[in-house]
Amino acid sequence: MNQKLESKRKVCVTGASGFLASWLIKRLLLSGYHVTGTVRDPGNEKKLAHLWRLEGAKERLRLVKADLMEEGSFDDAILGCHGVFHSASPTEILEPAVEGTLNVLRSCKKNPSLRRVVLTSSSSAVRVRPEGDFASNVPLDESSWSCVELCETLQIWYPLSKILAEKAAWDFCKENGIHLVTILPSFVIGPSLPPDLCSTASDVLGLLKGETEKFKWHGRMGYVHINDVALCHILVYEHESAHGRYLCSSTVLDNNELASLLSARYPSLPIPARFEQLGRPHYEMNTSKIESLGFKFKSIQEMFDDCIASLVEQGHLPAL
Repeated sequence: MNQKLESKRKVCVTGASGFLASWLIKRLLLSGYHVTGTVRDPGNEKKLAHLWRLEGAKERLRLVKADLMEEGSFDDAILGCHGVFHSASPTEILEPAVEGTLNVLRSCKKNPSLRRVVLTSSSSAVRVRPEGDFASNVPLDESSWSCVELCETLQIWYPLSKILAEKAAWDFCKENGIHLVTILPSFVIGPSLPPDLCSTASDVLGLLKGETEKFKWHGRMGYVHINDVALCHILVYEHESAHGRYLCSSTVLDNNELASLLSARYPSLPIPARFEQLGRPHYEMNTSKIESLGFKFKSIQEMFDDCIASLVEQGHLPAL
């Protein structure tokens, strides 16, 4: 029988208004948690309205101001919390990503009630590697790290920011006795709770509208449902034996495989039937570690069905 952390008491979620954080708060509230969410402007009613509409929000949600780049800014939000979910990521990357993560962890260090921190990293901290590093038929797993030098050479800053922030978090938590678990999602698909679409949702919308300029550079990519990502965060927080890193991905597809599937499933949308091949290395992801905790991922079809229904409801796409 799974051993879980006994009480569903108070937790903190950083960057509460974001795509993932909003879903995480939704699932935490539905599970009975009291949630303190951090935002840059608690008075921005338009940006935060979707959070206050969540079931349980009026009774068990508190939103407070915090800034990733101000040390001590998270002290009030985190004090008294048993768990912290750090999913916020600054618009700027590299140094701010690292320093923002460390500022959250410095506040965690001051909190005697803290039991566990769950940090959102990314599968891009695993999969950016020289072509020769991809062993034939050996899926990538949590022991893999992306190559810093390759990221710098190719000037791909998002993966680099995730690598550096996660490694800084592991070093800080080991030095200060903080129980850290990290979740590494692949490309996240699903309904957006915030009214303004994040960059990933915008890329998906572009693909569905036949605007392929951004999406064609994805090449081979892992995909995961936003609800699954939120549930994985909660699972590793609650499961007493959870430790280390956890890849969070349902399936890995080439652009052509995805385009073929989507164009057949949604024939009324101008989705391209094919993409130009980029010659990227073939890889799979081994997600047996999170699955060993009893988790089962939604399919690629469920991801896009839910995503498209949400985009139609929000007026971004015409009714199918």
